[in-house]
Amino acid sequence: MDTHPAALPRSLFAFAIFYGGMVCIAGVLGNKQVALGPLAVEAGIFAFLLLVVTSSAVAELHGRAIANRLVRIGFVPLIVSLLLSLLVLALPASASMEPARIDAFTLMMGATPRIWLGGIVAYGVSQTLNVLIFSKLKGAEGGRLLWLRAAVASAASQVIDTLLFVAIAFLGVFPIGELLLGQMIAKVTLSALLVPPLIYLFVAWGRRLDGTAPRS
Repeated sequence: MDTHPAALPRSLFAFAIFYGGMVCIAGVLGNKQVALGPLAVEAGIFAFLLLVVTSSAVAELHGRAIANRLVRIGFVPLIVSLLLSLLVLALPASASMEPARIDAFTLMMGATPRIWLGGIVAYGVSQTLNVLIFSKLKGAEGGRLLWLRAAVASAASQVIDTLLFVAIAFLGVFPIGELLLGQMIAKVTLSALLVPPLIYLFVAWGRRLDGTAPRS
């Protein structure tokens, strides 16, 4: 009798590593606001879009339960990276380090507890919502229209992500209405433009890794 556990699919292994990296880099990229034509958005959106594409691809290939587990495990690199940032910020800088570099690092990596909390809550809720909507739409329409399912799930989750993060981090600090509206419009637009081609790319990559890609 074979007692060895089933091998982890190659696509799941690759996606999990990629997902963890995007979780960690998203907060760093979010320190910059980028202008995309008339849209102004924090650059962390690009990593977050890759997160929703990855979790959607995992849901497509391995099911909703596995995708939800990936999202939950994503809390580990997210929280550990935040704790490491706090540790490094608390440690004294080397005397040989230029003051300007110290100030720049502190400005970029420092954040209030509300911002940290907003990022964690927004991540968990929005990514879980993305998997839920994607999977429900797949069940409703029978597994077709991959691009539409992914785009709708991404847009909805990004709206909730923005609402939660901005409200937790900045409500009461300054008026947030204009910021919320601008970020939501930008993120929904980017979801509509970028997610459809990316989800096909990721699913095809996953199937090729698992040896299930259709032969030409």
